Amino acid sequence: MIVGIIVSALAFGIFAFAGILIAKTYFNGAPIADGPPVAEPPVIALLIAAAVAGGICAYRGMPPSALGIVAASCALMAAIWYTDVTRGIVPDSLTLVPLIALIIAGFLTGRWYVAVVAAVPAAPFAFMAWRTKGIGMGWGDVKLAALGGALLGMKDAMLAFAVVSIVAIVIAKIQRREKQPLAFAPYLATAIIIPLVLRTGS
Repeated sequence: MIVGIIVSALAFGIFAFAGILIAKTYFNGAPIADGPPVAEPPVIALLIAAAVAGGICAYRGMPPSALGIVAASCALMAAIWYTDVTRGIVPDSLTLVPLIALIIAGFLTGRWYVAVVAAVPAAPFAFMAWRTKGIGMGWGDVKLAALGGALLGMKDAMLAFAVVSIVAIVIAKIQRREKQPLAFAPYLATAIIIPLVLRTGS
């Protein structure tokens, strides 16, 4: 058991590091205009969080197939976190490609409803992006929310997104940055990973 936990933790950390490296290599560039203030990504914290997630998944007896999905999701969310914090953007290739893959896989396995499950949690974010013209809430966040819906399911995604939205609002008020654009992808990424880790692995 201990060995499995350690191996899983190391593997998740490596996956997250790979995601950050990919983001740094392929999605590096100037911050977008009217985007949130750029910051230094908490790389070490992300790697530690991924390792902890891997250890928890192994401790809870998650099967290898589910471990692979969560590890890949950690890599993906680490890349998204990095690019949003450093550039204020969530690249389509990090959201639309896996989203389309999940929808196609759903159709092939008889789960035609995956597209609906993805769309419903993303709808409130799409409304906000439309109202703010993509400044207060970016369309990259909308696509990430749709990906989260496909990964988590409608109920879990909507609950998790509601919680992190409240957290983001509170933090913005504490920092007195309510009037500034917010890098919201890190909040959504956290909201996606935590429920994936805490699932039973069925």
